[in-house]
Amino acid sequence: MERKEFLKKGFTAALSMAAITPMMKACSKSVSDTNSSASGSDSSDDDSCTVSPEETAGPFPTHTPSSLVASDITSDRKGVPLVIKVTINNSNASCAALAGAIVDIWHCDADGNYSEYGGTQMQTTNYTSVHFLRGRQTTNASGLVTFTSIFPGWYSGRAPHIHVHVYSADGSSLLVTQIAFPTDVCNTVYTTATTYYTKGKQDTSNTQDSVFADSLEYELATVEGDITNGYTLTHLITVAA
Repeated sequence: MERKEFLKKGFTAALSMAAITPMMKACSKSVSDTNSSASGSDSSDDDSCTVSPEETAGPFPTHTPSSLVASDITSDRKGVPLVIKVTINNSNASCAALAGAIVDIWHCDADGNYSEYGGTQMQTTNYTSVHFLRGRQTTNASGLVTFTSIFPGWYSGRAPHIHVHVYSADGSSLLVTQIAFPTDVCNTVYTTATTYYTKGKQDTSNTQDSVFADSLEYELATVEGDITNGYTLTHLITVAA
């Protein structure tokens, strides 16, 4: 069964409630304030400073993120190069940069598969023993973390995305959120880059996505570059630290 079908049917009644409860929680949207500066603009230009949207960690969170401290998370995955630059601000300090925050990210590969999972209805390909496209970094004095990765692919039922979990310096969870990609960039990558084009464009747009539909303004990243030289993603996330 494809993920899209799995999601559309609301996790069919054939599954027991014990089995579906974690997945329903994982695929539902959390309730949170939204950040008027989270789309990547300078927070000083905004009238408010509230936390970025809280989202699900999804069905495929990193099992042991503390063991995956790395800036280059590409591993053996093939795809268009992507540099990911995420800045963390603190709403409790007038949106000043938050130094020393721990930032975990994870996303699927060009085929739409996640490491650390597989062999199930949700993902038939088994990657349970590998850890590609997952990593952890600590923000610098400017609140910035930088990762080297590849442009994520897509899978049925979701728009292309990156998962982010932000912790305080002492390891307390501050925010779980997600990052969306501009449609025009995705269309270019998925229809022209050889690693991706056999699947074509994603089947779920940002505005149709169950996570981004009501918060895209705050979760849409800025992505610049090209197929030949790769892309750079920049995004601002505000937490209450």
